[in-house]
Amino acid sequence: MPPQTDLLPPSSSAPPVGHDGDGAVPRIVPVRRTGRWTAAVAVLILLALALNSVIRNEAFEWDVVVSYFATVSVLRGLWLTLWLTAVVMALGFALGALLAVLRLSGNPVLQAVSWGYVWLFRSTPILVQLLFWFNIGALYPQILGVNTVTLMGPVTIAVIGLTLHEAAYAAEVVRGGILSVERGQIEAAQSLGLGPWRRFRRIVLPQAMRSIVPPAGNMLIGTLKGTSIVSIIAVQDLLYSVQLVYHRTYQVIPLLLVATIWYALVTSLLSIGQRYVERYYARGTAGAR
Repeated sequence: MPPQTDLLPPSSSAPPVGHDGDGAVPRIVPVRRTGRWTAAVAVLILLALALNSVIRNEAFEWDVVVSYFATVSVLRGLWLTLWLTAVVMALGFALGALLAVLRLSGNPVLQAVSWGYVWLFRSTPILVQLLFWFNIGALYPQILGVNTVTLMGPVTIAVIGLTLHEAAYAAEVVRGGILSVERGQIEAAQSLGLGPWRRFRRIVLPQAMRSIVPPAGNMLIGTLKGTSIVSIIAVQDLLYSVQLVYHRTYQVIPLLLVATIWYALVTSLLSIGQRYVERYYARGTAGAR
């Protein structure tokens, strides 16, 4: 018989993959990201220079900012701004939800009315709308026997104008949230015998809120800042309150800083609250964190 050959390959003298000649595991050296750290240091230096210039620039008059920051007139204007924001958001989303329901209904007339409302109020600037409502008495001096000139003061006009404007955007936010709910969820609720109201309250609304809350939070912050436009019709909000002061003292920059700091503080608090609300409605989803 011929001699049997060895079926196994001859042993190789080369070291295993991932080892050096001595059999030791090589040390992994991390990539040096010089450019990233250089850019970070440069940005920090620029921020430090900017902060130093703001703090040490005497033109900002930080002592005046501190003295007017918590005065009665400023706090009164801040309170009116917060009140106006809350009222406009509540009324705007109530009207917006109604418009969203009309838009999703099967009635073509109601769909057309809802679409036309959203189109009209999103097509015209809010300043134009406020000025229009401010001069509504020239078109309708009396409505149902009531004098519109004396009935509609600046605050009332601000509430009406901002609410109608807000409702147009809220309608699209609510409509988008309702449409984000899968049709199968609604059909499953129908198969269980749930009525329309219970389906909406138990099935549609909790799932729609995941899509409604983020843009609604942004609208809330935008409305808070947008209320400053009512100063054009002499509503004594936060901005108008500081304007009254610097028209008297001519200290424009420090008084504007007072309003800026208050707006930044309130919007920061609202952003924190928005994050927790989003996490609450995102429970059980991949986006919850």
